[in-house]
Amino acid sequence: MQTTQVLLSEAHLGTKLNHAISGERRGEFGLLLAMLSADARDMAQFHLKGSDREIEQRLHEQFELPKSQPLLGDMSKEQVIDHSLVFQQQGLAAFHLSQCLQPEAVVTRGAVPIEVSQVLANCSLVSKAKYTGGLTDEDLSINTPHFVDQLVQQRLLAEIIV
Repeated sequence: MQTTQVLLSEAHLGTKLNHAISGERRGEFGLLLAMLSADARDMAQFHLKGSDREIEQRLHEQFELPKSQPLLGDMSKEQVIDHSLVFQQQGLAAFHLSQCLQPEAVVTRGAVPIEVSQVLANCSLVSKAKYTGGLTDEDLSINTPHFVDQLVQQRLLAEIIV
């Protein structure tokens, strides 16, 4: 059985659910229920008139929902949320609770895009430091002392040795 449209509520199924119940076809009934969306935002009562931003903000305030889960976290700009310690110490239920209260990003990266970080992973430490701005060309230049300064240092060392 295949449908071409996404099923959001029982109203989209029409009489198919009723026929499955009256015909005692549990498999078909289970399949139809499994095809329904489990996302509460797809339910009819949440399709309100107004701009999407206003409705979303009003629903967040009404149901006291936390902010939505960020897709990308940047370690250089913000403190990254990590619930792994909660999972290890308190278990799965505590992990889900902390994830609902303060969602962590799906992907966590630094300030460097993923393509650049792959290239930098194959570079030397000096190249990485140059890219991040931790090293300048002046730091890399070799400052050789003047010949006269070298002679003075050699004489001082010779006096110490003798």
